[in-house]
Amino acid sequence: MRFSNYFIPTLKETPAEAQIASHRFMLRAGMIDQTASGIYSWLPMGLRALNKVADIVRQEQYKIGANETLMSIVQPVELWQESGREQSYGEELLRFKDRRQRTLLYSPTNEEQITDIFRKYVRSYKDLPKNFFQIQWKFRDEIRPRFGVMRGREFLMKDGYSFDLDVDKAKQTYKNVFIAYLKTFKRMGLMPIPVCADSGAIGGNMSHEFHVLASTGESLLFYDKKISELDFDSQNVFENFSELYAASEDKHDSSTCLASESDLAQSRGIEVGHIFFFGTKYTKSMNASVTGAKGEQIYPEMGSYGIGVSRLLGAIIEANHDDKGIIWPKEVAPYQVGLINLSIDNDKCAALSDDIYQNLIKRGFEVLYDDRHERAGIKLADMDLIGLPYQIIVGKNSLTEEAVEIKNRRTGEISKIDRQSVDNYFKDALAG
Repeated sequence: MRFSNYFIPTLKETPAEAQIASHRFMLRAGMIDQTASGIYSWLPMGLRALNKVADIVRQEQYKIGANETLMSIVQPVELWQESGREQSYGEELLRFKDRRQRTLLYSPTNEEQITDIFRKYVRSYKDLPKNFFQIQWKFRDEIRPRFGVMRGREFLMKDGYSFDLDVDKAKQTYKNVFIAYLKTFKRMGLMPIPVCADSGAIGGNMSHEFHVLASTGESLLFYDKKISELDFDSQNVFENFSELYAASEDKHDSSTCLASESDLAQSRGIEVGHIFFFGTKYTKSMNASVTGAKGEQIYPEMGSYGIGVSRLLGAIIEANHDDKGIIWPKEVAPYQVGLINLSIDNDKCAALSDDIYQNLIKRGFEVLYDDRHERAGIKLADMDLIGLPYQIIVGKNSLTEEAVEIKNRRTGEISKIDRQSVDNYFKDALAG
């Protein structure tokens, strides 16, 4: 993509309302625009990154056999009255009336709706298990939205729901999702710390929150350092995690802590996922049963599994930035490479830059080419702000030296690479 054709309204100054790094840099890098309090429009650069995150989430759900669906954003209040949650959910639940004066809800979560779908079409124990997920916009009327996409009212969420024949099978599904979440966050360059949690308005008796480490996180975590050494691809990773200590501040008890003093770490974290096992809470209240092998009525055991996709993007930035801007992990960067022509009015520099751009595009690399008629300082500052993993810098010296500069955004290291070797450099740097 050529910068001159793209819409990236970068800002030099930080908006007054931006209190944390992700909010500051997402506004300054032209990724989002505030529509109302806690509600944002996603601009092209922000949407690319958001889609990268959603794609990784989606891929890991497919691997555990989850069926992707897309439920309606608006739900009838009667479903929530059946489950008993219409009043207990609180003021975060946005209610409104249509022209027929029927009360509708703007979806904050979909346990009732997926249970309604399940009871319409699944009749026999032979049809179990079933595992569903969607990536859908939600709305919760936060009393005090803040921190940009980290705590907004409208947000993109992956919500998943499972139906199993008995408790043991449901716990195995829970375990599979737990492992899938670890792999999801790890692929994004994050270190996940799962901790036991309360189920809150969702309900249930087994629950884990997933936090990623960031100095600006709202939660204080205590955990065994050996968690970072675990192999997420191991078949026993769930059991291995269960044996190591991890707790949020409100559940931490030094007298029962299993980690040695030397192994106990303390850090702030951002919650990006939450999973629940709640048994028959919804299937019984909504009469969603199947017929068993002997003709008996069975209420399937359910689980619910959420990832805050848009919140996760903010968490990635909180964990990956410096004073100049974002430092994207390569797996979720909106583009892999930023190409900067410092001498746009020089025909030979323009020809060299265009040649590099076209060759990288042909080889499947994602390139943002800054071909603007702007000062070199502005281009370099904007590219650091945007934070793509690598920058190719082309100037007049590139012509005499027959080489270009390549900057690693994370380390700041600058290498001079022969023009003919640029393709191979990125083939190696962006592999994996």
